[in-house]
Amino acid sequence: MARLPVAANFLAPVIAETLLDRLAMVTREFPRTLLIGAHDRALIDHLRAVGTELTIIEAGPRLALQSGAIAVEADAVDLPFAGFDLIVWPGGLDSVNDVPGALVRLRALLAPDGLLLGTFVGDGSLPRLRRAMMTDGVRSIARMHPQIDLSAMGNLLQRVGFTMPVVDVEALTVRYGDWFAMVRDLRAAGLSSRLAPAPPPLTREEAARIAAAFTAQADPDGRIADSFRLVHFSGWAPHPDQQQPARRGSGSVSLADALKPRV
Repeated sequence: MARLPVAANFLAPVIAETLLDRLAMVTREFPRTLLIGAHDRALIDHLRAVGTELTIIEAGPRLALQSGAIAVEADAVDLPFAGFDLIVWPGGLDSVNDVPGALVRLRALLAPDGLLLGTFVGDGSLPRLRRAMMTDGVRSIARMHPQIDLSAMGNLLQRVGFTMPVVDVEALTVRYGDWFAMVRDLRAAGLSSRLAPAPPPLTREEAARIAAAFTAQADPDGRIADSFRLVHFSGWAPHPDQQQPARRGSGSVSLADALKPRV
């Protein structure tokens, strides 16, 4: 469980640590790297320390200015084809306008045998918050952008041409004193609604109803626990030397024979 400081981008270090652990398991070098979003300094420091030529892009011009990044949305990035050996995306795939289009572009940016590695907040996250927002007296308006589930992500990676796709999920539970504290943290982490057009703001009465419904789900100690489902994904650009799955039907032992009891 995580106890979160006020106005903290609390997911950034969690995601960065996981991605660095997974990157450490890959026994090869990546001379050219594209980082989509400089959310945590640890990722930047590590990538520069290993000597990769690092390019950073940011969706927001202000963030781009702060980190020396290129200001562009991931689904509109226009960089040289096959120009990167590694692309790291530490959060944000779920908020782009065109998810398949973004993956197609990234696939084109990867050199043969290049790796795409990333994480995003997935389907099923924040169930208590979502329940509170559906309470009586609150307008039924979409206030959170749609979320991608595990199976959909695996299918997307295969559909756009990535090989050896891997998708898995990690649950992270956080606890709050009230709904307002959660809203502050979600905004600080860039997880508030990015729907266009923006939904109309909550009235004071609606906000009070949501806050009360959220607090009604508190644990005995008075704090409210909610959970994030962090979806981690990876995929490789095709290359002739990559391992290939065995051709269907090429096995020399039948499943029925393998399952026979041994005497």
